Amino acid sequence: TADYLNSNFICVKVDREQRPDIDQFLMDFINRQNGSGGWPLNVFITADLRPVYALTYASAESEDSTNSLLYIAKKVNEFCAENRDKIPTFYSVEHQPSIADESSLLKVLSGYYDPEHGGFGTGQKFPPHSSLLFLLFQSGVGDSPSINTICIKTLDAMQARGLNDHLQGGIFRYCVDREWTTPHFEKMLYDQAMALWCYSLAYRVIGKESYRSMAEKILKCLDECFLSDGLYITGLDADTDHKEGETYLWDYDELKNLLSAEEFKKFSDSYIVDPSGNFDGSIHLIRQNGSSLTGIEEKLLSVRKTRKQPQEDGKILCGINSLLAISLMQAARFLDRPDLVKVSSDIVLKVLNKFWNGKSLKHSYYKGEFQDLSFLFDAAALLTAISMLYEEDKSWANQMNEMIPYLESFKEGNLWKESSASDFHTVYASWSDHPIPSSVSLAEMALTRIGLLTGKEPDFSDYREPFKSDFYNITVMINKGLFHLFESAGKLSWNDLPVNSLKIEGNSETDCFMGTCSPLGKEFKFS
Repeated sequence: TADYLNSNFICVKVDREQRPDIDQFLMDFINRQNGSGGWPLNVFITADLRPVYALTYASAESEDSTNSLLYIAKKVNEFCAENRDKIPTFYSVEHQPSIADESSLLKVLSGYYDPEHGGFGTGQKFPPHSSLLFLLFQSGVGDSPSINTICIKTLDAMQARGLNDHLQGGIFRYCVDREWTTPHFEKMLYDQAMALWCYSLAYRVIGKESYRSMAEKILKCLDECFLSDGLYITGLDADTDHKEGETYLWDYDELKNLLSAEEFKKFSDSYIVDPSGNFDGSIHLIRQNGSSLTGIEEKLLSVRKTRKQPQEDGKILCGINSLLAISLMQAARFLDRPDLVKVSSDIVLKVLNKFWNGKSLKHSYYKGEFQDLSFLFDAAALLTAISMLYEEDKSWANQMNEMIPYLESFKEGNLWKESSASDFHTVYASWSDHPIPSSVSLAEMALTRIGLLTGKEPDFSDYREPFKSDFYNITVMINKGLFHLFESAGKLSWNDLPVNSLKIEGNSETDCFMGTCSPLGKEFKFS
């Protein structure tokens, strides 16, 4: 297969995180060709960038009705030889989710919810970060038992079962099953950032101490697994020595030998420890209850750290580090951890120093080399982070104002462009808020927040299709007055404010919410 491909095609492997524009363009193509797509994404494309045929996985041998990659490659080659001049040009277009009625949002989201196991859908389970954030902010507007049920069931499942790295903290990419048992063991920086935000917010909204503990362990994971010279690497591989999860799995006898009889008894009472295992005969740790086992878990982690570790994806991505800075600002507020403001500020300063040249942002840094391409996601995530720092410290005003026109340079009329790279087509930005907020959603959030913080009237927008646009819909909430805008001469403590709040310095001493401004009550404390 490799010989045929090398003899008849030029094979190019694209890192979709380094070239999100190419990935999005070709994902758009496979979706229009097949009605769905995914990764691995394999596309046959002409030298002048006309896609011919796209597929995800193909086996080495043809079986029943499934064709091998070699068979497909030969057929594509024959087709191109006969039809090269007839292959149409493909254009990427913006796919805006449909406008949604406010009264239907929660009903539609609830329809996707899995009441038996938590999460959304009845197949493999991805952590639904944006949906959880939207629901939790909705609960912040007005307590809702039904919303809280969805959030608690999902957050508890994510924390207790196979998605969570119980020993070192952090979450894996997704679980292949509905019950959250078997993860794909890849760890991504963006998942840690979003999960930190979710659990910090949930701690404030719902009040479960276990959510604070989960957030704190994600912070531990970030420092131990991702931190590199002040910024954070992109991810950790799922495999160790080409075996998935090898670093994280345990043998039953190994656990019995490592732990004393008393420790093993406590451990077996809190974790599912089945001699037959739950992952190809090995044990992947899943909790039965939330009993504290700090000493035992630290003992096992120290052993695990002596094993060979998964390979790192050592890229430093501008936008994902900025997303982490956003999450750390939120965790600082909701966990009452003001020290995290400094961590977030340091990340933003390092991102600016490394990637910003005064006119544009570079995208990534790896092994001493920069990728000098400009993407909307990077600008939108960084400006959103700066807007949150500006709430704490007005000295960020100049940097914020400098970044606004750069962000707006990605807008073409009413459309947001992800990029206009000289070596590729113009690609319009995605609206999909999974697994992370879309470039459009972050851009709109940045400009909405800055508008309110600098005294501009909100530019009202419509809610969009639930589940697909849940992060975007948080910005719509802000636009519609469902976030408090506090103005005061003294600094208000975030502990005293609702979770759905913004604050500015001024002399009016008011709380503006849902179109009405009221004087601040005596219950607010100033520093």
